[in-house]
Amino acid sequence: MGFEFFSPPRIVFARGAVTRLADLVRPLGNKALIVFNGSAQPDVVRLLVSGGVGCVSLRQRGEPTVEAVEHAVELARREVCDVLVGLGGGSAIDTAKAAAGILGNGGAALDYMEVIGKGQPIMKPAVPWVAVPTTAGTGAEVTRNAVLGDPVRKFKASLRSELLLPRVALVDPELGINVPSTVTASSGMDALCQLIESYTSLNAQPMTDALAMKGIGLAARSLRRAVENGADLDAREDMALAALLSGIALTNAGLGAVHGFAAPLGANFPVPHGTVCAALLPHVMVANVAALRAQSPGHPVLGRYADIGVALCHGRTLTEPATEAGIHAISALVADLHIPRLREFGLTQARVPEMVGLARKSSSMRYNPIVLSDQALTDVLTAAI
Repeated sequence: MGFEFFSPPRIVFARGAVTRLADLVRPLGNKALIVFNGSAQPDVVRLLVSGGVGCVSLRQRGEPTVEAVEHAVELARREVCDVLVGLGGGSAIDTAKAAAGILGNGGAALDYMEVIGKGQPIMKPAVPWVAVPTTAGTGAEVTRNAVLGDPVRKFKASLRSELLLPRVALVDPELGINVPSTVTASSGMDALCQLIESYTSLNAQPMTDALAMKGIGLAARSLRRAVENGADLDAREDMALAALLSGIALTNAGLGAVHGFAAPLGANFPVPHGTVCAALLPHVMVANVAALRAQSPGHPVLGRYADIGVALCHGRTLTEPATEAGIHAISALVADLHIPRLREFGLTQARVPEMVGLARKSSSMRYNPIVLSDQALTDVLTAAI
């Protein structure tokens, strides 16, 4: 056995922890560029300014793109910002992460991006930055990659290096109270998908296994509650922790076919990342289990899907095999959370072959527990339309 494990040097997780932000940022720099989305920015600016940290703010709109990152880099240089804060959902955090990496290494985003860029290695540390998530989804606060879209190339790909990790990940579950229920649902399903794909990844290892199973249990008991009542702080805390664990798990274990599809779909259609993951997850689980049973019936990942089923059913007595119970639990969750079908974002059957071809290029596909045929991938996408 052999593995490596990456995580930020410091994680601060607590209700009300955001009040400590100035004390955490001040040792890292004198003037912060705050890349944000959502509604927490005014309060955070006040906290930083009152704590002696200068601030410049930049709103991140929509999914992170190459252009957005270049704009953030330009603003940070012009305003002589020496520390960054990514505040909000994964879009804001990934934009801040990528900008910090480019500021530390020079060049442009496409110089370092996988698949669609030059893929140059990141050789120097990112400039200091702090991640402050307000949604419980991507776990971007603890991942070593930043996912960016390029509308010109119609694809989403990553910059990737442990040198991109933040100096501090500050997770305050109270910041999620005002997040809309639709965002809570889609982001929470993204976290759950990441936990399941990390646990069934070909690159899974003992530490990610433990984190993933803990996170699946947290999401199983609390995602519905967080969507139904955004002020339920116990549920918010469970989901904030589940998202954090999913980020650590995926950055060390990798993901699978759901996220393989998410890259081209997110770049070609106006669909939120979490919605893509939620819509595809039960169908990818069905495809993986069927392919494993047909081609490798003794494969250990089949046992892992049974583990997932037990965890998702959260102590309930199972009336069917655990693997099927898990698939049905995910399908029921998708229905209960009113996750829209992908046709609502413009995906048609005519575009399916193109998306299947693009998905094969995604780095996430390499860790799917089995290579799915084009027909299997077509069936997955068709089922989600």
